[in-house]
Amino acid sequence: MLAAERYDRIVEMVNVKGSMRVSELSEHCRVTEETIRRDLDRLEQAGRLRRSHGGAVSVREEQPEIPYRVRETTHAEEKKRIAQSALSMIRPGDRILLDASTTAGYMAANMPDMPLTVLTNSIQVATELSSRDKIEVISTGGQLAQRSLSFVGPLAERSLETYHVDKLFLSCKGVHLEGGGISESNELQARLKQKMVSISDQVILLADTSKFGVRAFARVTGLNAVHAVITDQSLDNDLIERLNSYDIQITRV
Repeated sequence: MLAAERYDRIVEMVNVKGSMRVSELSEHCRVTEETIRRDLDRLEQAGRLRRSHGGAVSVREEQPEIPYRVRETTHAEEKKRIAQSALSMIRPGDRILLDASTTAGYMAANMPDMPLTVLTNSIQVATELSSRDKIEVISTGGQLAQRSLSFVGPLAERSLETYHVDKLFLSCKGVHLEGGGISESNELQARLKQKMVSISDQVILLADTSKFGVRAFARVTGLNAVHAVITDQSLDNDLIERLNSYDIQITRV
């Protein structure tokens, strides 16, 4: 198989499966893993796929992240109410984790100065809390995702493994009740949020009505991992009943 033919075959397989590991591609193409890694580097440079930890991900369906400043003004009033309700769930001494959502940003902007430990991958959250004397802020570090003003990637994921928190407050791109669960616009954000869920005693989902019924590119987790949902008043009663079947505490604000 010529190199050009191999490139086409790799892209085709990755697009069909969504993602593939280097070892799988090596076996299918009958070349060494080192050759596959070089191929993936070239294909990423050409914009035909994206490298991931240990393999490659299709870019055919991946949705670009909407810039933070744009998301900040979208459904802003609903997000502010949700953020205020989420703040009422925090107690002095809590260890909490805030993601890089705009709703978490609103939480940070209005968070009272009390003894807390706040772990975050968000530049916005860390900046908002920098003036609080009693709040200890820990940032994950990692690869900067410019559009979301957040840190992602293997370094951010590994840093989370060091910690354990009482409460995770996170948002997402989509919430789909027919088996899709919580999803994100790209794999890097999804992988990091999977790690966030795994180190948290309580998972609180912050999602305005526009997120429901949406199945985004990369799955984060099922709804069975969620303990509470804070949403706005517009959420359909039928969806409320179906969420209740997951034994999730629901707050509409």
